[in-house]
Amino acid sequence: MARIPVWVFDLDDTLHHATPHIFPHINRAMTSYIERHLSLDYAAATALRQHYWQRYGATLLGLIRHHGVDPHHFLAETHNFDNLSSMLMTAPALAETLKQLPGRRIIFSNAPRTYTHDVLHLTGLFPLFDAIYTVESFGFQPKPMRNGFQKLLHKEQIRPGQAIMIEDSLPNLVMAKRLGMHTLWVTRTLRNSPWVDHKLRSIIDLRHLVGWSQRATCGAK
Repeated sequence: MARIPVWVFDLDDTLHHATPHIFPHINRAMTSYIERHLSLDYAAATALRQHYWQRYGATLLGLIRHHGVDPHHFLAETHNFDNLSSMLMTAPALAETLKQLPGRRIIFSNAPRTYTHDVLHLTGLFPLFDAIYTVESFGFQPKPMRNGFQKLLHKEQIRPGQAIMIEDSLPNLVMAKRLGMHTLWVTRTLRNSPWVDHKLRSIIDLRHLVGWSQRATCGAK
């Protein structure tokens, strides 16, 4: 039997703050890639990038479906950093917070494998996770696609009710909740959602949910 709870973590803007430095870099790189490979100007490339992200949850999926883009080439070109360590921002005491969580800890990210591993190594968090799943893991079927979630649960051999999804993206949490997973939303918004069990202003607030996590997943179906 799998150790429970199973904590399923997103990476960007969940375990570290990607919005200030990393996301702008990736967005610029994606726009430039689309300009070059689809022969579009900057405005059209930006609009297409945003459209595919909103429609599919990942720009990559739209480029694969509609333009035949090689996903490996796209990810290598758009997640290339000269000095990633200088761009990383993590919450204080994050490692200690994660160590306090009972059960298993896994990563489920729409980011590519090399980048994900680099972030986890640079932040010192890599040894704290039992498994790491990236956008390549399930055939480029990113969150919030149902199939990616189902493949994760099958691979881990766990029932949905044993898993707790921790995310900054509400659409991803909606799919997790629909499948029967527990959901934690890392956000500072005042908005509430029926798809969310708890909101966290910071990832380190997880330390207050240890008791809840064990009650929620005990005897899960």
